[in-house]
Amino acid sequence: MSSQPPAQTAATASQRAVVIVALACVLALLYFGREVLVPIILALFLSLLMAPWVRIYRRIGFGHTASVLIAVVALVVIVTGVTTMMGTQVVHVARSLPQYEVTIRAKAQSLREETLGRLDVVRGELGKVIDDSGQDGTPAPSATAAQPFLAPPYLTNAPATPKPSTQATKTPSTPVGILTRVLSTAWVPVETAGIVLVVLIFVLLEHESLRDRFIRLAGGSDLRATTAAIIDAGERLSRFFLSTFSVNFGVGVASWLGLLLIGVPNALLWGLLTAAMRFVPYIGVWLVAALVSVFAAAVAPGWSLLWMTLVLYLVVEIVVSQLIEPFLYGHTTGLSPLAVVVAAIFWSWLWGPVGLLMSTPLTLCLVVAGRHVQALDLLNILLGDTPALTMPQRVYQRALSGDSSEIISEARDFLKRKSFAAYCDAVLLPALQLARIDLANGAISTAQQLSVKQAIVTVVESLDSHESRWLRWRRRTSVLESMTIGQSLRQHREDAMGQFQGPLAVAPGSIVLCMGLGSMADDLSTELLTRILRDLHIDARHISIADFESFDAQAHPDLTPKAVSMAYVVSTSPVKERDAFDDAVALVHARMSHACIVGVMFPEPLAAAEVAPPLNENVNEFVTSLEQAAQQAIARFPEGGNAAVPSSAAI
Repeated sequence: MSSQPPAQTAATASQRAVVIVALACVLALLYFGREVLVPIILALFLSLLMAPWVRIYRRIGFGHTASVLIAVVALVVIVTGVTTMMGTQVVHVARSLPQYEVTIRAKAQSLREETLGRLDVVRGELGKVIDDSGQDGTPAPSATAAQPFLAPPYLTNAPATPKPSTQATKTPSTPVGILTRVLSTAWVPVETAGIVLVVLIFVLLEHESLRDRFIRLAGGSDLRATTAAIIDAGERLSRFFLSTFSVNFGVGVASWLGLLLIGVPNALLWGLLTAAMRFVPYIGVWLVAALVSVFAAAVAPGWSLLWMTLVLYLVVEIVVSQLIEPFLYGHTTGLSPLAVVVAAIFWSWLWGPVGLLMSTPLTLCLVVAGRHVQALDLLNILLGDTPALTMPQRVYQRALSGDSSEIISEARDFLKRKSFAAYCDAVLLPALQLARIDLANGAISTAQQLSVKQAIVTVVESLDSHESRWLRWRRRTSVLESMTIGQSLRQHREDAMGQFQGPLAVAPGSIVLCMGLGSMADDLSTELLTRILRDLHIDARHISIADFESFDAQAHPDLTPKAVSMAYVVSTSPVKERDAFDDAVALVHARMSHACIVGVMFPEPLAAAEVAPPLNENVNEFVTSLEQAAQQAIARFPEGGNAAVPSSAAI
């Protein structure tokens, strides 16, 4: 028995070492093999863009090879045309810069006077103050002998020491030399573009074959899971590329027209540059905005053109990011904003500018792999936009830490879409089931139990639509340790409305009783049901089995006969509490045979299968959630009962 844990520890340590070594090898492969991997990855991503066009050409009637060649030639023509246009615009801007020299010098001088000039004035005044405070009538003796002043050679007629002449020899600018320099500069991008083009053609020609090979390689016998992963990745990447390209093209057109309207020269160049740089996450468009603003300040005498340029980019980016993008595709990429930023930093460090442009689709591929491969689930948790914890888990975690304000904030957001009964069924009760499991396993301390109790009481009371803030403020903030959560909430109502939670002289058939079987979960579920019904203006009252004996021990002359119309018997553990449930139903039926009895049977926590409701001839109907119970009450009280619950006292 003692040898088993060390073996597991050793296995775990060896597995971690293997993972670390494998990760280091992958990073080294990505870094040192970037010259080969970057063109291939670019070609694969471009194939996702070109594949729909190839399919369109094939539907028209062209063959597969002809469709691929037409799509690739069209891509080359478009990219070459845009590149030529941008190069022409850049040359035009470079040639026109000398005519803006006077404006640039004036702006630089103005900026210097407003910044460094004022700093020089302040420094001069400060120097005068220091000099005046240091004079006392006699010059201060020097600690060392004054050194003779040696004038530099250019202030005297003394011949300067000759320096060895290093005359630079310049190579003549021959046409061959110019062509050599141009080719050496453009060779790397031309080489990369050529490799990308060749790989793209072959990927498009063997698109179906490559997909089948990947399925065979990655999926093995599980073709269903691998096909689902490929479809998921393809849909997300295609949606990302199409939506991003459309939005960036629209931003480029809007920037071009706006700059043309306000009078910025070479507006077409800046529009194309804006559309291209917006593929860089978050900062690309602002880098172009800064560059265009500097250019606008250089070409215009005043500062108005600069401010209009900044306002134009600010308005366009706000409209696009806050209105157009959420309307078109929202967060369909499945990446968290932090993951996008971190991915941009990582891939730009690994592959440079090309990695920065491909950071989002590359990270998206990793997230999709994490969703479909169990071993890579860590990537989906770290990089995906899916919440790491479910809503019940978040409520339980916040309750353990005593952070009820965050629970209330999330609950109010939930209640904007659904009802309080749905929130209790989907979030609050599952969170308390997690607490019950930990309590049964002895995993939470007494202090944590009290923290959970206080947090849940605060949340339930804060979400009550009828409770006034004055009553909530007057109440003690602590919860009695001897009471369960449901008993504490019920005690608050009794403090405000009396022992019987309301008057006994009511209209016949206007009261609904909600009775639990005595456990902590039963008390809370019963109290929640009571509050849900009272929110529907139904006179619901929370009772227990012991309340029948205490009620019989007193005289009630003002009691209305047959005041009870419905009775809910709540059980959160139908299997364990089957006998207690039958006894409670028999007790209610014996005292109020005219009342409609509804059994509320919640499913067992972490149950493998649903348990059939117990057979009981005295139960009129069974429900399995608070929302279904509320619907039963609404069907019986379509107008909220004969008498509305007073809003000042309803709790």
